[in-house]
Amino acid sequence: MAQFILSAFADEADRMLTGQIDALKQNGISLIELRGVNGKSVADLTDGEADEVRARLDDNGIKLSALGSPYGKYPIDQPFGPHRDAFRRGLELARRLGTARMRMFSFYLPEDNRDLSAWRGKVVDQIGAMLDDAADASVLLCHENERGIYGESDTGCVDLYETFKGRLGCVYDPANYIVSGYDPFAAFEKVEKYITYMHIKDAVMATRAIVPTGKGDGRIGEILRRVASRKDDVILTVEPHLTVFDGLKDLQRETLKHEFVYPTPRAAFDAAVSALKETLAPIV
Repeated sequence: MAQFILSAFADEADRMLTGQIDALKQNGISLIELRGVNGKSVADLTDGEADEVRARLDDNGIKLSALGSPYGKYPIDQPFGPHRDAFRRGLELARRLGTARMRMFSFYLPEDNRDLSAWRGKVVDQIGAMLDDAADASVLLCHENERGIYGESDTGCVDLYETFKGRLGCVYDPANYIVSGYDPFAAFEKVEKYITYMHIKDAVMATRAIVPTGKGDGRIGEILRRVASRKDDVILTVEPHLTVFDGLKDLQRETLKHEFVYPTPRAAFDAAVSALKETLAPIV
């Protein structure tokens, strides 16, 4: 039976590293998917800043489960060179921060032409180039389903996982399927065998509202019961999205809707972790 290990996007609790460390420790979490820290995207850290962040995390017994990078959140019809250069910088940051895993995406498609077949060749070529760079750096790239990208649907995701035959990891996010208009359980059944780790947030299909785990249509408890049969351990990264936190507008194009309101980002973060633990209680 799989052991579930919790990680989190702690920038949703606090934009500053001190607050992120406190939120993780108070919730009994010793992993972080580092995305934003001290008011900056992880991709914008200098070498010195990255080294300082790693030292602070090490001092507090916290390790990176992955680099929560923005790479691949980039228009497919724009020149790839500058983005690849930025990505290569991200690989160096992953090394400095002590992780061999990086979350990434499969490029935004134009709003007026979202035909996968029209862009497949370029998407595959660009991700292939990124995978080559990542292999040289001993980093595993893990693709996340996300609204507006080639891998928005389970169809696009499976195509990528089959094309790259184990070179590309899978981050399964049920809420992202819901807000994109897809059945998250049907998608799970198609990508289950490829899943490397999971992002945990829930949503309501009718309204696309983000809600705590178990309050939406993600069937997360049912999915985790299925995942529990795996022989390997599974990392679950808490990604609350329950209140608008600093930097959200830079992470995605759509405006999120909320049905649950919390007084502070920290309160929303704590509620998201508690909801996941309640969901896990009868499983583990």
